Amino acid sequence: MIQADFHTHTNFSDDSQASAQMQLDAALEHGLTSLCFTDHEDYAYPTGEFQLNVPEYTKTMETLRDAYAGRIQIAIGIEAGLRPDYVNEITSVVSSYPFDFVIGSTHVVRGQDPYVASYWQGRTEKESIRLYLEETLANIRCFDCFDVYGHIDYVIRYVPSGHTSYSYIEYCDILDEILRLLIAKGKGIECNTGGFKYGLGHPNPHEDLIRRYVELGGEILTIGSDAHAPQHIAYDFHRLPDLLAACGVRYYTTFLGRKPIFHRL
Repeated sequence: MIQADFHTHTNFSDDSQASAQMQLDAALEHGLTSLCFTDHEDYAYPTGEFQLNVPEYTKTMETLRDAYAGRIQIAIGIEAGLRPDYVNEITSVVSSYPFDFVIGSTHVVRGQDPYVASYWQGRTEKESIRLYLEETLANIRCFDCFDVYGHIDYVIRYVPSGHTSYSYIEYCDILDEILRLLIAKGKGIECNTGGFKYGLGHPNPHEDLIRRYVELGGEILTIGSDAHAPQHIAYDFHRLPDLLAACGVRYYTTFLGRKPIFHRL
């Protein structure tokens, strides 16, 4: 049984209206023993959103950690939107506060988020997907300040013609390079059930990527719902034990003080 959700958001992120208390109460209802808040910090996001008030955020989470002690373990995390042109700025934010866990993610490619329709204009869908993966690889080469890479195939959520045109095989050259570099750096990946919420029928990344990560020797895998509302905490976690076992995964990972802790599935 999976008892930890390590990718969640609160109203400290511009795309959530949920208080941390609401998310915690939902986690308790699901029987979770650990919850990690990973609110967005996307430095220089094109619309000016997702600029996390880190001092207030960490102070609030530390207060809640004390208030909920004995009921649920709270880990203080952050989801850092990585960009090769802002290495120093992003690294400084991450290193200046006592985070337990850091997700590195690609949200912006050439000044655009794939969530926005304009990202897909002027290129074929395959070119746009590959461009996103190339940016992800560039981020991994530039940064060491994260613990796991978030939703590696995030871009698939927003393909205009639908997700069925995407497969691991078609992009295996660059995806394998991404996975090998993460493993060489001692970094993990996540299994993000937001993919189920978005109707993909698969987590992000697709289970073929998770299987390949294990085949290449990867061991660090966190589980996260990417919940922005209480009803999405631990979203479809019941689907994961069999799916992950079929990928060769025997343990999932939590973090405390930036150190991985392994739990048997």
